Amino acid sequence: MLLRHVPFLKSVFLYSFTAFGGPQGHMGMMVKTFVQKRKDVTEDELLEFNSFCQMLPGPSSTQTVMLIAMKRGGVPLAIITLLLWVFPAAFIMGALSFVIYYFDMGAAQGDKKIPSNLFSYVQPMSVGFVFYAAARMMQTSVKHIATASIMVGGLVATLFINSPWVFPALLLVSGTISNFSNNRIPNPLDKPKKINWMHLWLFVVIYLLAVIFSELALQNHWVHGRILHLFENFYRFGAIVFGGGQVLMPMMSAQFVYRLHPQISTGQLLTGFGMVQAVPGPVFSVCSFVGGVTMSEYGGTWQAAGCLVATLAVFLPSTLLLFFLFPVYENLKHHVIIYRALEGINSVIVGIIWASGMVLFQSIAFDKSNSFEWSNLVVVIITYCLLYFTKIPAPLIVIAWLLLGWTLH
Repeated sequence: MLLRHVPFLKSVFLYSFTAFGGPQGHMGMMVKTFVQKRKDVTEDELLEFNSFCQMLPGPSSTQTVMLIAMKRGGVPLAIITLLLWVFPAAFIMGALSFVIYYFDMGAAQGDKKIPSNLFSYVQPMSVGFVFYAAARMMQTSVKHIATASIMVGGLVATLFINSPWVFPALLLVSGTISNFSNNRIPNPLDKPKKINWMHLWLFVVIYLLAVIFSELALQNHWVHGRILHLFENFYRFGAIVFGGGQVLMPMMSAQFVYRLHPQISTGQLLTGFGMVQAVPGPVFSVCSFVGGVTMSEYGGTWQAAGCLVATLAVFLPSTLLLFFLFPVYENLKHHVIIYRALEGINSVIVGIIWASGMVLFQSIAFDKSNSFEWSNLVVVIITYCLLYFTKIPAPLIVIAWLLLGWTLH
């Protein structure tokens, strides 16, 4: 049955090598790849999937791609999609942990740097993808003055409130506001979606086992017990992180750097977090790097195991929660309150995407001498125009900017 999904899986794999810019940039790529080109989902469905994933812990762009796969082929296809989406970024970041350890190229040393000229235009290009996604989604989700007001409110709140909790708060407020309309009545649900409680039980049982074995390893001084601590740490991170991969940074600092016996240096952590910004795929793949560096003192085999365990642990809890909660959501959204809330939620998501693009551009607008970088603005505008007014495939646009950065710097 999976053979008929091979073209879709090929698109996912190609997407995993070209999806730069974090969750916001990924949305633009999803619109181009899975909405316009392949028509796996509509723009409304993609917005709905994304808004639902914003309410869950874990990597929202990863969960959104999995929901696209679930619509096509259920849980089995979603799992394969997850593996294809995560593998390239996790492999690159895991390999970087070996580079840092064996070739002394960490940021803490300062005398050797990993070449970055190849990625000179990646950040402004990603901003162009963000603005493109916002413009396309605004056409379908912002239809009158009420939804436009919600969009602007979401944009302003995202710009001026610096907290990951602003996102679930905006979803709640916007859904409440749009419920004051009584013109939208949902179609009745013919057959309720089946709720698989096994995924929730697995989520709880795996965490309890992780805590128990981690504590046993600590109490009994197991030689390689750190691998069990690693699994428990990253499983916990994946279960409680809201707001994207950036929120992982302070958690990992507290767990692995600022402690009595640090397992990774500040320079190494910053090097990994800096490099993941230039790697396509999920920002959560930085966990592969941290897991590898943390286990590096035990040798190459255990370092590779650290990369694998950290990656598996951080993506597993959000995946199990997604499989359990999405059917629940599918049943609930046919109730009038949830149905009416979706219009407001979709509108505020558009505002959040616009704001994300503005914040990202502000971070790259000036160089070290505080002079405005006009070249970055030009890259943003050209990328936006290529996406909006031409049919050039998104991967070719990414490759073109990479090659231009390599040749001009």
